[in-house]
Amino acid sequence: MTPMIPGMHPDPSVCRVGEDYYLVCSSFEYFPGIPVFHSRDLKSWTQIGNALERPSQLRLTAETPSSAGIYAPTLRHHDGRFWLIVTSVSHGGGNMVFTATDPAGPWSDPVMLPGVAGIDPDLAWDDDGTCWCTVAGVRQYRVDPATGETFGEPRRLWSGTPGAKAPEAPHLYRIGDHWYLMIAEGGTERGHGVSIARASRPDGPFEPCPVNPILSHRSTDERVQNTGHADLVQAPDGAWWMVLLGVRPGGGTPGWHVLGRETFLAPVTWVDGWPVVGELSPGAPGSLEPERDDFDLTELPPCWISPRDRSEQHCTTKERAGWLTLHARGSGMDDPAVVFAGRRQQHLSCLARTLLDPAEGRGGLAVRLDEDHHYEIEVAYGEVRVVARVGPVSAVVASRPVPEGPLVLVVRVDEARTLRDARSGPDTLSFGVEGPDGTFSALATLDGKYLSTEVAGGFTGRVIGLYAAAGTVHFDWFEYQQLN
Repeated sequence: MTPMIPGMHPDPSVCRVGEDYYLVCSSFEYFPGIPVFHSRDLKSWTQIGNALERPSQLRLTAETPSSAGIYAPTLRHHDGRFWLIVTSVSHGGGNMVFTATDPAGPWSDPVMLPGVAGIDPDLAWDDDGTCWCTVAGVRQYRVDPATGETFGEPRRLWSGTPGAKAPEAPHLYRIGDHWYLMIAEGGTERGHGVSIARASRPDGPFEPCPVNPILSHRSTDERVQNTGHADLVQAPDGAWWMVLLGVRPGGGTPGWHVLGRETFLAPVTWVDGWPVVGELSPGAPGSLEPERDDFDLTELPPCWISPRDRSEQHCTTKERAGWLTLHARGSGMDDPAVVFAGRRQQHLSCLARTLLDPAEGRGGLAVRLDEDHHYEIEVAYGEVRVVARVGPVSAVVASRPVPEGPLVLVVRVDEARTLRDARSGPDTLSFGVEGPDGTFSALATLDGKYLSTEVAGGFTGRVIGLYAAAGTVHFDWFEYQQLN
């Protein structure tokens, strides 16, 4: 099952304007924040930008933990403008609203909503222009999104199946004669699901659907698990669709997912005034992004992300024409302040390569889940080595001398097709170098389960990219390709 948008693209929210669909996702500790996608058919998507690309919009300090930062945006179009509401789980954060006339940007600086407490905020407008903000819990506020002002006290709404944990990701819709309140429940792990209720008014009281949850893969052998955190959109032809997150665990028990939570698509029909969700619909095959980046542009394309911030002082394509130059800050991949630029791993089997010139420093090619869980191959002082960090333990697992000068570094990720036993991991990661004739020489092959959410915890997935651990390191090009 191919996701609609593969790789770490969780908590999708979608809206349609005319023939065009726009979609956003959570970005957590990464900068720039909130990727924005465009499609005409809900199958093939192109990233057209990031909503939060200026420090005035998003400030994540080195003290921001991994899997904190930007949570669960909602994207809506109202009165000729795009409205984006989101929670920043970081120092000085909270709920905030951004606006734009073009979803590709630029987006405004934030309007804070200090009176709105909770995560996963949603916006919906009544016929008289009243704006309702609904948050996890489930609570509802009447707000002015242009000023951030709240009116009255928050109202408690229907919160899902009695006893179910984590009622969150609320979305409120006016469909026909009813207002529908759709939520996620059960937590974002294997018990995840989607439930819905309806009312004659946007503030309830709400009547739950008699067959809730309307979507869940809990206790099934479906390939895609953890399904939930959904949003609805109607196509120009009147058909309805649901976008949702899910994961593709692999290996033995308990199953490890490594790409993070991905965005999937499912058709929706209506029976007796209630949505019925069909089987997941496969997305378009292939990569969303170009396979190769030669760093010939003055800015990195929008698919490139960095932990917490990315300043031109430390990461630039302008210093050495046709190269990406990284100036180290911090001590390397263990450091929250590391200088790292990467792309989401989007396929279960893939190959990443880069040509690195380490003459002025130490750096390399890394697969990152967070500061405590990463593998990398790095070059410095005539030596190439593979380093593994798993929790509190860091070790050099292989090394060998190499000639001075530029060197091609390679990481190959292979999905596990057969299981040795119940402990078998979901994939292997092979790190090595490539000779002048293109021959790959592996230094080490590592078990991929240690770079999974089930081991590391949190909400993110793997990012493959380039880093500087000391001094200055230059990269001529980067290639990422899917392997069958």
